[in-house]
Amino acid sequence: MNSSAAPGFDAANWFDAPALMQAWQQSLTQGHLQFATAMRSALDAAPLDERDKGRWGFALRQVIDAMNPANCLATNPEALQAALDSGGESLREGARLFLEDVAKGRVSMSDESAFEVGRNVATTPGSVVFENELMQVIQYAPSTAKVHRRPLLIVPPCINKFYILDLQPESSLVAYAVAEGHTVFLISWRNVDARQGRLGWDDYVEHGVLQAIEVARGVGRSEQVNTLGFCIGGTLLASALAVAAARGTQPAASLTLLTTLLDFTDTGELGLMVDKALVAAREAAIGKEGLLRGRELAQVFAALRANDLIWPYVVNGYLKGQAPRAFDLLFWNGDDTNLPGPMYCWYLRNTYLENRLREPGGTVQCGVPVDLSRIEAPAFVYASREDHIVPWQTAYASVALLGGQTRFVLGASGHIAGVINPPAKKKRNHWVGDLAADAGAWLEAAQGIDGSWWPAWSEWLGTHAGTRIAAPAAAGSSEFPVIEPAPGRYVKTKAA
Repeated sequence: MNSSAAPGFDAANWFDAPALMQAWQQSLTQGHLQFATAMRSALDAAPLDERDKGRWGFALRQVIDAMNPANCLATNPEALQAALDSGGESLREGARLFLEDVAKGRVSMSDESAFEVGRNVATTPGSVVFENELMQVIQYAPSTAKVHRRPLLIVPPCINKFYILDLQPESSLVAYAVAEGHTVFLISWRNVDARQGRLGWDDYVEHGVLQAIEVARGVGRSEQVNTLGFCIGGTLLASALAVAAARGTQPAASLTLLTTLLDFTDTGELGLMVDKALVAAREAAIGKEGLLRGRELAQVFAALRANDLIWPYVVNGYLKGQAPRAFDLLFWNGDDTNLPGPMYCWYLRNTYLENRLREPGGTVQCGVPVDLSRIEAPAFVYASREDHIVPWQTAYASVALLGGQTRFVLGASGHIAGVINPPAKKKRNHWVGDLAADAGAWLEAAQGIDGSWWPAWSEWLGTHAGTRIAAPAAAGSSEFPVIEPAPGRYVKTKAA
């Protein structure tokens, strides 16, 4: 029998032959690529309109990504080799990791035991000076002897925890603004549960943003404050300032919008998922009371980039038995946040479905018609060129909606990495230029500049922040006394 075996072939260890493994893997990969190409070609030739093609294209990408041979144990040579080398231990460990994730209801992307909010993330010193059932307001301690007279209020997205803006000292936009001499206030949204399931969009505007503005004005002893909104936080902030304008006040000295949509004409792949049937179903289920679970929202965002945010962790974790490494950004990404059903449904219908926010008087919020053009504050609008959540061309449309003098800056990279780009790292670049008729014309004439956009923003913000005065000796005021140290209780609450 041995005489019939090929020379040099060891039947007992055939799988260890590198050439055989390589050929097998190449064959599987080539077959998958051919399948993907054929399916995409078939979709391109299908008699569908662009929206339907986009929706089918998204679904097809999920199928193609899932059918990658590397995602299956039987067709992943590296995973099989790991099982052989470890005597099956990698499979046992993979099963353990899988069962842990089943209990969590999501795929783990980071070693979550390595981080604790307030210990090694969200550590910029400060104090909570106000709270209600919806949010806490943090006042950060000064790090300079003198500060600008006007404080800065930051409105983070309510669909994530705020500490993406304060992950580590060296990458913290909060710490950067403090070091630039601003008295920084920040909203820490509550991770809501069933008790807040009745809250609507108006509550987030009135008892969230507008209330936080009053806190910053009161503690900072300033008639106006500088304001910054990130993602949906920017949408809430612009809505709040428009409500204030309708009531006859202009509480903002400036408005900064980071990767924010005000015009929802083109919302990328996220918009493809929203139609009348979906919104009606959501309204029937949670439109009057209830919760949109944070894990559900996280799954949607992960599906947009499944090859980055799902399958690598499935392969390395479940197939190879490798626990995820500690990574602060992915720890934050996995810290889910719930939303009240009525608030979410209002947002979904009035923005993604009907795009009413861009229309003067198109929405009534807090009892008044909203017109974004009545916001008189000068605006700094930032977008990221590779953003898959807020397409930069659509973010550019904000410049035509706001009433004040507006500056637009485009950064490299995506939704998060483009925003969190501290100057010290000397990474990426950004573009600046005079406003043009549309986004394409703006980019064609824009000037590329190496490095972070933060210094350009800081210089612009400084012109609206007032003279320098002695830094406050203590946080809060008699009206808004200190409640507890930053980052506060609300941000530490896990989604149920």
